This record gives sequence, C-alpha cells and structure tokens, in this order.
Amino acid sequence: MTRDDLTCLIIEDSLSTRMILCKAMEELGFTVGEAENGQVALEILDGGAAFALALVDWNMPVMNGLQFVRELQNRDEHRAMRLLMCTTRGELSEMLEALDTGANDYLIKPFSQEELQEKLRLLGFSL
Repeated sequence: MTRDDLTCLIIEDSLSTRMILCKAMEELGFTVGEAENGQVALEILDGGAAFALALVDWNMPVMNGLQFVRELQNRDEHRAMRLLMCTTRGELSEMLEALDTGANDYLIKPFSQEELQEKLRLLGFSL
C-alpha cells in the first residue's frame, strides 16, 4: 500500500482508548476517522467514506466488532478494507472466530506501538 492509502477508521467505544489509537495512527501517517460502535462505523461507510484499514474493538454496545466484521463481509464495496481486531479478548478460540469471520489480523490490548506497526506491515502498509 502506498502513502495515499493510509486511511484508518477506528471503531472503539471507549473514548480514551479511541483517542490513544487515533494519536498512534496519526503518528504513523494515517488519516483517521472514528466510530464509537459498529453501527456508527457502517453508517460512516454507507455515507460514502472509504478507508484502507479499520481497527475494530470486539466489546462494544449497539453492534460489537464481530458483528461489524460479519456485516462488512456482505458489502462488496468495502471488501478491500483491511480489518485488524484490537481487543482485550485473548482466547485462541476468539482469535480464530474473528479471523474466520473475516478479520485480517488480531492484536490483543494492551499492545505497544512496535506491535501495532508490525501488524500494519503484515497487513501490507508501508510505514
């Protein structure tokens, strides 16, 4: 992916965590959008916004991260968006469920900036 593809939608219900993730992604050169749950994220995407990447929390009200990933699989126009689950859920069965549902990778909170950068590289982003 080129520098022009550095757009990220952060889907996280915790305002403080969302702010930390936004700052981390902006420091890596990403243009960032925010949503407090999966339903708001879908509304943003349905409104015509396009992102190369979404950082998706699992535990959220209204529509959780797994529901968001599942719903996105039904929308051809967003299939190219890379999905990185960023969650406190760390059981192997949960990781496999997220990946089987359509997430491209999985990152357990808390994580370091270096761990985030490594996942982004694995997803094809040149930083």
